Amino acid sequence: MDGVVVGPEAASISIFDRGFLYGDSIYEVLRTYSGVPFELEAHLERLFGSGRRLGLTIPADRAQLAEETRKTHEASGNADSYLRLMVTRGAGRVGLDPALATAPRRIVIAIPVDEMRPGPAVYEDGVEVSLVGVRRNLRDAIDPQAKTGNYLNSVLALAEAKAAGAYEAIMLDHRDQITEGASSNVFLVAGGVLVTPPLEAGILMGVTRAVVLRLAKEAGIRVLELPLNAGAFAQAEEVFITSSIREIVPVVRVDGVAVGDGRPGPVVRALRAAFAGYVARVVAAGGK
Repeated sequence: MDGVVVGPEAASISIFDRGFLYGDSIYEVLRTYSGVPFELEAHLERLFGSGRRLGLTIPADRAQLAEETRKTHEASGNADSYLRLMVTRGAGRVGLDPALATAPRRIVIAIPVDEMRPGPAVYEDGVEVSLVGVRRNLRDAIDPQAKTGNYLNSVLALAEAKAAGAYEAIMLDHRDQITEGASSNVFLVAGGVLVTPPLEAGILMGVTRAVVLRLAKEAGIRVLELPLNAGAFAQAEEVFITSSIREIVPVVRVDGVAVGDGRPGPVVRALRAAFAGYVARVVAAGGK
């Protein structure tokens, strides 16, 4: 907390902190591989971008935050960590005006990654997703490129998906176009072409999404970023979702309807292998 390593039992924050009161905060989630923070610079770039979009001053530079992230992982004793970086606008007199806040707070949390990551069956057998009724927030209401602590939209979407027995929620926008999962980006394979909604659809610029797009192009897979409606799932040969902790998860059913032959397909298997190879290279280079 603010550069000082403390145990969870000693960590505290004011009940008047705006992150608690209003979700007026920003955050990033990443993980380590063999102790090396993965895509740390990309996550810090997005964190500072979120800060600019919210007019929230981050009380440290990138080098300092990177060092605090590494230090937190090392102090945790975890073999590998789920790392959550948060910056709140700080505490102050109750009221919506951001100027009421003083002294932004920064926090890094390290949790054993195995507590946050799904088991092998998710990758071997695939998962089911559900197209939920909760819509993604309008781009003009909340900038999707700002990763904020106000996550109620996704919380409600995932609750609806879980009630339907699904692993993840897929959210549409007000035009019935596919955006993203509650905490993931979504990809489809149709005619051997990898397709994903563009950023203009009102989605977060996922760090793992960017890695997958790059690896797919390097593997000679044609990639398109196109608007998609819900009917695209019925035409897809493969579907998968991506996120920083889960990496690449095959989707084999959408609302009970099988995708392709109902098993993880060749494209997702190839991309998972390419991703593992990329991780190995990053670790060998010490994260650079």
